[in-house]
Amino acid sequence: MSIRILFFSVSGNTRAFVKKLQAHGASQHLLTPANPLIELKEINDQSHFEAEMSPFVAFVPTYLDGGNGVDNGTNEIMTNTLGEYIEYQDNRRKCIGVVGSGNKNFNWQYCLTAKQYAEKFDCPFLADYELRGTQADVETIYGILQDLVKK
Repeated sequence: MSIRILFFSVSGNTRAFVKKLQAHGASQHLLTPANPLIELKEINDQSHFEAEMSPFVAFVPTYLDGGNGVDNGTNEIMTNTLGEYIEYQDNRRKCIGVVGSGNKNFNWQYCLTAKQYAEKFDCPFLADYELRGTQADVETIYGILQDLVKK
């Protein structure tokens, strides 16, 4: 059993986190083969869009062009390709959750892109972590993903 993760990484923080998550999943799988492995697929501006055949979780950082997200809006920048990929054909039906990352200095806008994706694609906002995340974040999110695939 595996958990598919589609992700977008601008600064490398999201890529670093999902690779730590993948390594953690591999170590957990070695201990107990019933523990799922993590399968990664990076989506970027050069990606060829295709119909996804199995469920996935989207990992998305937050990059916004300003606004406060409440009364003067926000506009997602740089990560649009992942949203377009999820919208492609029937992919949105395969998205079983969203995990967000960001910088807590952005207060209310922290992980706003992931929250917007969850609403737009009608799937749960599963978890969040700051920047490259901690080992505790890796373990917590792996546990959430394990529970998700058991359903």
